[in-house]
Amino acid sequence: MSSDFLSDSRSVLSRRRFVQGMALGGVVAGAGLGRIPSAFASTAAMAVPGAELRGTDLSLAIGRSAVNFTGRTRGAITVNGSLPAPILRLREGDLVNLRVANTLTDEITSIHWHGILLPANMDGVPGMSFNGIAPGEAYQYRFQLKQSGTYWYHSHSLFQEQAGLYGALIVDPLTPPPYHFDREHVVMLSDWTDMDVNALHRRMKKMPMHDNTYLRTVGDFLRDARKDGLRDTLSDRGMWGRMRMTPSDISDINAHTYTYLMNGTAPAGNWTGLFRSGEKVLLRFINGASMTYFDIRIPGLKMTVVAADGQYIHPVSIDEFRIAPAETFDVIVEPTGQDAFTLFAQDMGRTGYACGTLAVQHGLQAPIPPLDPRPLLTMSDMGHDMGGHAGMEGGCGANMGKGMEGGCGAAMGHDAHAGHGAAAGDKSPKHKPSETGNPLVDMQSSASEPKLDDPGIGLRGNGRNVLTYGAMRSLFDDPDGREPGREIELHLTGHMEKFAWNFDGIPFGGAEPIRLNYGERMRIVLVNDTMMQHPIHLHGVWSDLEDANGDFQLRKHTIDMPPGTRRTYRVRADALGRWAFHCHLLYHMEAGMMREVRIEA
Repeated sequence: MSSDFLSDSRSVLSRRRFVQGMALGGVVAGAGLGRIPSAFASTAAMAVPGAELRGTDLSLAIGRSAVNFTGRTRGAITVNGSLPAPILRLREGDLVNLRVANTLTDEITSIHWHGILLPANMDGVPGMSFNGIAPGEAYQYRFQLKQSGTYWYHSHSLFQEQAGLYGALIVDPLTPPPYHFDREHVVMLSDWTDMDVNALHRRMKKMPMHDNTYLRTVGDFLRDARKDGLRDTLSDRGMWGRMRMTPSDISDINAHTYTYLMNGTAPAGNWTGLFRSGEKVLLRFINGASMTYFDIRIPGLKMTVVAADGQYIHPVSIDEFRIAPAETFDVIVEPTGQDAFTLFAQDMGRTGYACGTLAVQHGLQAPIPPLDPRPLLTMSDMGHDMGGHAGMEGGCGANMGKGMEGGCGAAMGHDAHAGHGAAAGDKSPKHKPSETGNPLVDMQSSASEPKLDDPGIGLRGNGRNVLTYGAMRSLFDDPDGREPGREIELHLTGHMEKFAWNFDGIPFGGAEPIRLNYGERMRIVLVNDTMMQHPIHLHGVWSDLEDANGDFQLRKHTIDMPPGTRRTYRVRADALGRWAFHCHLLYHMEAGMMREVRIEA
């Protein structure tokens, strides 16, 4: 790719950022609804983004509204006319009734209460836990809250989540939390596209490299050859080519397509949370994005992380953290010494950002830092540590591409049986026969480590103290206490060029359910064979992450899986029914990276 093309693409992105900077963003005011297509007019009452609904009996209406984040009016799917949906403020122990009405005329809809423990028929996954909510109909969700903390809710129907159907869900505890704060703010991050969401999905299938404009040039090759030598540089380029990928494949969709939002506000809108100097402010961060990882920092302020996915942890002081789609983190800050601080959330690929301000009054804004340098993947990032680009024992060397289309086949060593890796000490991947020779699988990893202390690509050695999974410990011991009775190993697999994503090379439509016995303690082993990062969410039960020794470490509802990692977690199968188990990158889930889990008596 020529440097002129790269320059042009970056200029387009710069112009697009300027346009975003001219639009404050948000739901179009009611006075303007008459000047837009009536199909975008919501039948629900207009609501202000950030508004709270409290109580045990609440009504939500799903409809269409007009929004403008980029200077162009587009249609969104909203709740009570709001994007994001209203903040639901509930209380631990309460029995809640949530009536959800579908005012859409042409789509089935749903709401999934992410991370909330409830009966399977209240989980909100059409075709699995219920039939969905047909146009003109309503569904009564009714469940008792068994937990507290920061959670969220979103549609589980096709691409409605991408179109705006998501909101925060805060459950206040019955007893005071183990930390003090003076005020709090919900900070919900998301990604917005002006494209029709179905058209975006079709484009990903046809042109999965559309947003990856940072391909290496001839100039890059010459520089690498001078630095590393011609032989190693040719070997490096050959390996990337055989894997159908490039080192700049950080994310499938980025700011070339997306506008990043903070609480439904584009960067120019300057969402502002107020504080008084010296106060302790609790910030409830929620990543409601469909496809975007964010790296978050507040220049000039330390953050103390006190909860992950709604569950208390031992406090950790940091400068920055990465939040995967569907994760939540609660942090405490103590702003003092200046009147405004920037909340800065850059995407993992360093193509754009969401931002807002903590300030003593509205109208203030602190400097926005520049994007960090663009990161590049290495073979080590993907579990293929080449040791100087030469062939690696048990890895992807000269034999890469044999035994499977475009990937690491027989050279990797395959085992048809998933053994008790963590329990027995054998942590080598157990690749399944379904992966071998599979046109939907373009590579396999030799990943054997959880890499819990690795900040991740683009965050290593940046001079800031970055949160890792390894730094977090739940504030409680393993609530179950039993050792897992058996183990299931699953591989996260896919094909970059075909935009095909799955478990063990088998898309959702052709996969058998995973069956668990009610009450049993399981270990799930995940191995990421792909070059992409995947947040994995199991509905209905907690995922108790283990450390490198197989001991309980951290309770979560979403386990992030960077490339080249092998992570294990325990599950107590204490919720009867049919549950979804999937990657929370929306387009990966829709492309096949999903399974059904059945917990049976």
